[in-house]
Amino acid sequence: TPMRKMGEWRECLINELAENKEEAIDYLQVVLEESNRYDWDIAVFLYALKAVVEAHGGIAKLAKQTQLAPQALSKMLSGEKAFPVDVLGAILKALGCQLTIAPLVAASSCVERTGETEPARMENVA
Repeated sequence: TPMRKMGEWRECLINELAENKEEAIDYLQVVLEESNRYDWDIAVFLYALKAVVEAHGGIAKLAKQTQLAPQALSKMLSGEKAFPVDVLGAILKALGCQLTIAPLVAASSCVERTGETEPARMENVA
């Protein structure tokens, strides 16, 4: 069934992300960049973030690292509750990365560009 295949794919993804923290950070970076290109779909980013959290010890471990309630983290990762910026920062720090901000690259010739920039990205801080 499609749901079973999706579960198998997710399990495979989590196993792959658990093997290499650098690869997990790269995965989040790619998802973030793609989300930015397509009008920022927060559900896609949260799905990826939750997979990385599961791959690196799960909600319980993250709750201890961030000193946040496991239930609150679960709600935020499921999209039920909005992320305060400081909480998102704490989660990313616990995963060994950070969120950075960069100017958008203008697609229109009406906007003058002073040089090529990269979109917002997560960088390894470990």
